[in-house]
Amino acid sequence: MVVGVIVFALVVIFSPRAHARDAGQWEGSNHEIRQWFESLMQPDQPTISCCGEADAYWADKIQVEGEKVFAIITDDRPDGPLRRPHIPVGTKIEVPPWKLKFDRGNPSGHAVIFLSTTRQVYCFVQSSGI
Repeated sequence: MVVGVIVFALVVIFSPRAHARDAGQWEGSNHEIRQWFESLMQPDQPTISCCGEADAYWADKIQVEGEKVFAIITDDRPDGPLRRPHIPVGTKIEVPPWKLKFDRGNPSGHAVIFLSTTRQVYCFVQSSGI
């Protein structure tokens, strides 16, 4: 039991943190959607942000292969104004089950995947069908 507590503590201490970046990408954004982006927390680490619009890509196509879920990038918005790295439309990204977010709704009208610059998944939020 003590070993388990020590391992857990080490994982918490040394696990990578997601740092939200607001580099001006909010200019002209819908206030409700901006607040939604800013309020999202990672489902497996509820004290850490999913990040923001600069980490978000529309992924309106989902593919299931066996027990794995893949989000397919459908976001054709220009990356420059959002200040994010380019990911080509059609790119398939595996979504770990612990990164599926169900508790905050989604006012954006799109399924959204939040990614690090190395394409680590922070969160995946399905579309609410708006």
